Amino acid sequence: MREREVRLSAGEDFGLPGLAELQQGVVEAPRSAERRSTVYFDSDDLRLARWNLSFRYREGLGWAVRLPAWDAGGRLVPDEIVFDGPSGTPPAAAVDLVKGYLRHAELRPKVRLRSRRLGVLLRDAEGQLLADVVDDAVSVLDGSRVIRSFRELGVNTTDATPPGLLEATVARLRDAGAGAPDSTPEYLRALGGPQVAPAEIELPKLHRSATLGQVVTHAVAAGVIRLLRHDPVVRLDTDPEGVHQARVATRRLRSDLRTFRAPLDAEWGAGLREELGWLGAELGQARDADVLLDRLAGRGQELSDASKDGARRVIDALARRRAEAHSGVLETLSSDRYLDLIDRLVAAAQSPAVLEAKRDRPAADTLPSIVRRAWQPLEKKVTSLSDDPADEDLHMVRILAKRCRYAAEACAPSLGKPTHKLALAARKLQDVLGELNDAVVAERWLRDWANHARSGAGGFAAGELAALEREAASQARAEWRKAWKHVKAAAQ
Repeated sequence: MREREVRLSAGEDFGLPGLAELQQGVVEAPRSAERRSTVYFDSDDLRLARWNLSFRYREGLGWAVRLPAWDAGGRLVPDEIVFDGPSGTPPAAAVDLVKGYLRHAELRPKVRLRSRRLGVLLRDAEGQLLADVVDDAVSVLDGSRVIRSFRELGVNTTDATPPGLLEATVARLRDAGAGAPDSTPEYLRALGGPQVAPAEIELPKLHRSATLGQVVTHAVAAGVIRLLRHDPVVRLDTDPEGVHQARVATRRLRSDLRTFRAPLDAEWGAGLREELGWLGAELGQARDADVLLDRLAGRGQELSDASKDGARRVIDALARRRAEAHSGVLETLSSDRYLDLIDRLVAAAQSPAVLEAKRDRPAADTLPSIVRRAWQPLEKKVTSLSDDPADEDLHMVRILAKRCRYAAEACAPSLGKPTHKLALAARKLQDVLGELNDAVVAERWLRDWANHARSGAGGFAAGELAALEREAASQARAEWRKAWKHVKAAAQ
């Protein structure tokens, strides 16, 4: 279930204003009063709260996990997933969803709430719900004793909400005395505010005067945050970007540990890179299948109607492969090895093993040589290529371009615009060569599948799809040297 909402604080004397005239045709009707009893669960050290998650049981509604909200143009978009199950024992599927954050910690009841919900429903003339405006008075309980109370408003929109209604509603509430939009979840408010549960990983701000230790910390912390933010998306399997971004985070962490290997403890860095390599390989099988499936599903639309039935056979076979690969990823994410690795990564993000002699050096004095070390292997490889390089050689160029890009991105906040320009150019080269590699891999898979296919129609369609991939590979080959020239110019 996906909701879109804006939350605002309100004082005890706040009076809900009329909202019927915000837009023409908007009709206001009072909500029925609700009484709610809620228990929030967390670890003893509040790991879920530290990541802006909540895990709750609400009487009459059951279990729900709310994932971190992200800011979409001033609008909060939290994801809430509902689970069946009796009170008292958290459902196993819900616990699994937040396992990356909990790791080996146990869930326990942490906060009990009693609340009263009032408000109004905004509908159009036909009765379709446009927005739900709620007014919650919340009491935090210790046994039967109220130890804290607060009031908050919420404007919940729907797919039918017309443009401007959300903004107009928030403005009217603020004019009536409500506070500014506030992303603090109910659970954190009940605990006493965000200061009670500071983030498990802080992302330091970088600037021109940053130290080498700060730059390394930022790089590692950003990668670990990215991995953990996408952990539940991988588990839910509602969007292939979950696996994609988790794999990117894993690869980027390995690359950053390689880029900054000189100021890092060698044994510490090598151990993390080895485990990240294992995780990347596990995620890679599912990601490669996702890319191939999306690619061939699109290519199948280019075939004639006579070939589309055969193309569906190809896609179905690939979908089965993808499902098997994702099942393997879920097993990996449930393993002690993965949870132990996340523990190590969180500790690394909090305090990477930067050598004491180098930690406080000005980053601007050291980073240029680090970027050069990432650039030089790329330049050397391209210079050594023949006029018609092999696919394998261009794949290595792509890998080296990615390393150069990641190094430049990690160093750009301290080195400025020229390094940022190099990162952008390297990314474009990586994208062109990525298209080439994807086309080569797709053609190879299709020809192998056709050779073993029991379906004549499927084998014929696979051959047609392979021809389209060969054409895509030729086009990418024709473009990569132009992209390379931009990288070389940016590196000067």
